[in-house]
Amino acid sequence: SFVFIEDFSKAMSQAGSSQFQEVIRQELEYSMKVELDKILATAHSNEIEHTKKDLEGFKKLFHRFLQEKGPSVDWGKIQRPPEDSIQPYEKIKARGLPDNIASVLNKLVVVKLNGGLGTSMGCKGPKSLIGVRNENTFLDLTVQQIEHLNKSYNTDVPLVLMNSFNTDDDTKKILQKYSHSRVKIYTFNQSRYPRINKETLLPIAKDVSYSGENTECWYPPGHGDIYASFYNSGLLDNLIAEGKEYIFVSNIDNLGATVDLYILNHLMNPPNGKRCEFVMEVTNKTRADVKGGTLTQYENKLRLVEIAQVPKAHVDEFKSVSKFKIFNTNNLWIALSAIKRLQEKNAIDMEIIVNPKTLDGGLNVIQLETAVGAAIKSFENSLGINVPRSRFLPVKTTSDLLLVMSNLYSLNAGSLTMSEKREFPTVPLVKLGSSFTKVQDYLRRFESIPDMLELDHLTVSGDVTFGKNVFLKGTVIIIANHGDRIDIPAGAVLENKIVSGNLRILDH
Repeated sequence: SFVFIEDFSKAMSQAGSSQFQEVIRQELEYSMKVELDKILATAHSNEIEHTKKDLEGFKKLFHRFLQEKGPSVDWGKIQRPPEDSIQPYEKIKARGLPDNIASVLNKLVVVKLNGGLGTSMGCKGPKSLIGVRNENTFLDLTVQQIEHLNKSYNTDVPLVLMNSFNTDDDTKKILQKYSHSRVKIYTFNQSRYPRINKETLLPIAKDVSYSGENTECWYPPGHGDIYASFYNSGLLDNLIAEGKEYIFVSNIDNLGATVDLYILNHLMNPPNGKRCEFVMEVTNKTRADVKGGTLTQYENKLRLVEIAQVPKAHVDEFKSVSKFKIFNTNNLWIALSAIKRLQEKNAIDMEIIVNPKTLDGGLNVIQLETAVGAAIKSFENSLGINVPRSRFLPVKTTSDLLLVMSNLYSLNAGSLTMSEKREFPTVPLVKLGSSFTKVQDYLRRFESIPDMLELDHLTVSGDVTFGKNVFLKGTVIIIANHGDRIDIPAGAVLENKIVSGNLRILDH
């Protein structure tokens, strides 16, 4: 490449004339095209077609990345959404359900975003295969939920998994175990894009392979890729041909994202006769959610604004719970016909998320991504629904895992609901230290999951283990300093306690 640029955006802003900037842009695009052509040339005949589609999609994204500057929202134009554009869930529920709920359900497809690995929790394979409750994985629970729906209403709601090249093989092996379940399961793969060297802005991959040492050269470009991949896979057209009308999309690790019949009915039988093409479930922010994307009114359209798009001077305002009261749960209901129409017109507009990474060898790369909810502004008649917090129960860390494994929740037909024995509807705040980060370490440290029905706050730090049948109540803080170890004995009841120092329970 003819030029190495330390910080591309800085160079762009310093470059005086727009003509000079345009020359640089064209050079970078040309260099990128040359590199991508070299990569494509290494593909086997059976890979050429989909590799070409992937690289074309990437080229479009890269082109937009070079065109856009800085955070992509003009803060002055951001307004609070109009009252009627975000409806309270209670109002939608109050309409009740029609007698023919089965005919409404038969128009639905459940899509789970299944591209992620369990690396943040120390697991190698797909995150969806981590055991969450009584040996059941995220995927097991999802299949059980839909099977229960299909049996209860005698319907045929299919499950579609959007895999990535990271999760596809392992997921497909596991799917064989559901071959007798009453759920049709389909999969399609999201695109595979090349990571870019942050300094040269060229791909680090030299050929098309993505195994062995090449695994770090490629990435799945975020869940915004669902529209193009779903369409390109042919599955979208097949489902439309079968008479399906809406998809319900959510992250597979959000255990609160079950099919809601009231929302579905609102979509299929809108009170004003005009159907929504896109519904985003939002929920009230707490102080723990300050980074979540929020719905705003922008140029007369509902628009999702993520923290990465906010100019630095306004980040605190964005995080405030008083101005932006809600955030996006990433539970979305989208009309299939609208996806097809917009995809064919190339009219789905999503902001680019630039995600910087440092590889194991120290190389700085960037990956260009998009988010599925950001497309809301491209659809007609979009709506936000302010749902109860119980519909947002993501398991991102072992601290989250502890909550969903505990007696705070009861499991019924794949769905978790807050135990009626808990006196207040909020979840305790749990912070487990780094000794608990990996699932296998976490499991080793609990002989059984403590009773947490009366817990408000738990902080654990250092080398701590829990015996069987421990009760945690109120605020409990357990801190083992470096070199110390604390064993909480079986049957212990800790209520509003701070435990620190060294506590070994020795067998005699």
